[in-house]
Amino acid sequence: MSKNENEFVKEITNIEDDIAQWFTDIVIKAELCDYTEAKGFIAYKPYGFEIWENIRNYLDAHFKENGVKNVYFPMMIPESLLEKEKDHVEGFAPEVATVETAGGKQLDEKYVVRPTSETIISTMYSKWLHSWRELPFLYNQWCSVVRWEKETRPILRSREFLWQEGHTIHATEAEAREFTLKMLEVYNNCYKDLLAIPTILGKKTEKEKFAGAEETYTIETMMHDGKALQSATSHYFGQNFSKPFDIKFQNKEEKEEYAYQTSWGMSIRSLGAIIMAHGDNRGLKLPPRVAPIQVVIVPIAQKKEGVLDKANELFEGLKKDYRVKLDDRDNYSTGYKFSDWEMRGVPLRLEIGPKDIENNQCVLVRRDTAEKIIVSLDEVNAKIAETLDAIHENMYKECEARLADRTTVAHTLEEFEQQINTKQGFIKAMFCGENECEDKIKELTAAKSRCIPFDEEHIDDKCVVCGKPAKHMVVWGRQY
Repeated sequence: MSKNENEFVKEITNIEDDIAQWFTDIVIKAELCDYTEAKGFIAYKPYGFEIWENIRNYLDAHFKENGVKNVYFPMMIPESLLEKEKDHVEGFAPEVATVETAGGKQLDEKYVVRPTSETIISTMYSKWLHSWRELPFLYNQWCSVVRWEKETRPILRSREFLWQEGHTIHATEAEAREFTLKMLEVYNNCYKDLLAIPTILGKKTEKEKFAGAEETYTIETMMHDGKALQSATSHYFGQNFSKPFDIKFQNKEEKEEYAYQTSWGMSIRSLGAIIMAHGDNRGLKLPPRVAPIQVVIVPIAQKKEGVLDKANELFEGLKKDYRVKLDDRDNYSTGYKFSDWEMRGVPLRLEIGPKDIENNQCVLVRRDTAEKIIVSLDEVNAKIAETLDAIHENMYKECEARLADRTTVAHTLEEFEQQINTKQGFIKAMFCGENECEDKIKELTAAKSRCIPFDEEHIDDKCVVCGKPAKHMVVWGRQY
């Protein structure tokens, strides 16, 4: 069904007025995903899923460079397995979905719909591992998990979400710790090099670490409104799972020993990070290296002789080097097309019309700055490569500037409250390590500890809450 050529892309809610509605508008209007009849569960449309595929392809290639192999484990886990690791089951209990009947009959034991896979994988590792010669096991699975969130939001907090979960076992503590941090660096590079988002790397506090882990490491990113998004995590388990699940091997001295374990994951929330970190009031703004369409060709006055032929020629010449689309729809106005592709976040628009053809040129329009660049058709391929790199760098620097501007220091609880309420962002403050102080900050400000950063600073001797001697500087912030 054709649409009136004068119909323009509908307005998107102003980001400063209502960022939650702005986010939903973009998700729906850019056709990333849609609501389903199953409450809290969403369906991904091709454009949104292609972004995830590009993230997945990047990560998968880098995992394999580090020796990781892909596997797959069941999504149904016997409840008794989940209960083998006490901290783990307590941490996930509020979000677990269970199955009690199947085939019209009551099951002998409840099954848990996978919230994460440590338990089922640990059971199989116990079966498969015998000798130190077989180690390490470096395995990863691409799958979905179900966590019954009370409040949901498309992409950021849906009850089923796509992710990868890596699970490795090693012969020594040192090897496991090294691999934990190696995977964190893969995630960090993905955010910087693919998604154009700066990060803060660090270790979670005891209160915020993953249920069952000895240590949890995290990548924290800042969104448009100063809130944090936990963007990826990597966990060192030590022997916390290998002992209850009996993951043992004969070491080089022919003595029986428990393996050392890691787990690490990054989810489709990274798509939410792209929207929230880069988007604006014109819609989605995609970093070029992750965009499903890097260049869209829009013919001007396409019904005039030779215009579509030249546009097709450009398309054929560019498609081997870029993800490119030719918009030759004849039932939309040129203005509508411009607005539509801006809203969908395509990094670069190439305009070509009769006068451009006469002058052997075209016009490149950047999504990030709206700058128009006139370029010779003889040099267009090289200019596109140069411009896409410039867009990535500019988008990264814009986020970097926001991160710097909205990160402050607090020496007292009064300062902390004042800063989080007047200039929402990250706050650096000293911390004694006690859960009571962490709870107090959350109660007063709704902020939580993000991490103890690797580049930890010493800004005071006393805890920002209780005044007792501080153990660490912590980055704090409200979160999505």
